[in-house]
Amino acid sequence: MVNFTDAKDIILALKKVYNEKNLSIDKTLALVNEKVGDGAVSRSTIQAVFAQGSENGSRQFGYDTILKPLCIALLDIETIEQDDSEDVKAYKAILKLKKEIIEELKSANEHTKVVYADKLQEETEQFQKSLEFIKHQVELKDQRIDDLLTMNKDLMQTNNRLINQLMDCPLRKEC
Repeated sequence: MVNFTDAKDIILALKKVYNEKNLSIDKTLALVNEKVGDGAVSRSTIQAVFAQGSENGSRQFGYDTILKPLCIALLDIETIEQDDSEDVKAYKAILKLKKEIIEELKSANEHTKVVYADKLQEETEQFQKSLEFIKHQVELKDQRIDDLLTMNKDLMQTNNRLINQLMDCPLRKEC
């Protein structure tokens, strides 16, 4: 059984279809452009995918950007044909359903990201406001402490002067 989660197996399956349908690089490029869109995969990339030994080569072919468009074009997995066997029809239907679910989940994920970003922005703004309020309160407390220290210093100086006057008073009696 072929494991189509591995890029190597996908490339081998694509090569098999490529040979069975007696395709060329240009025909494959035309199919990709027709079914997926112009410029989805370049001619040189298609040539590299179908080159001998490409499944074992050092070049990595991404599924979403290269292999998926080739699968759509060569395997015709997007449309259910009347001449498809019941198994193939079922697999294509399942594949379509999974694709729709993936798209819905991607959309939900994007929506969640937007909601989260908005909430994060709102909470950040609230935190900044709280931080500014706290900074202002600290400044007020610092100012009050400075005022109290100044007042305390003035009182101490006044007390020292009074004590000195008392000590220096000529009418003072020694006990």
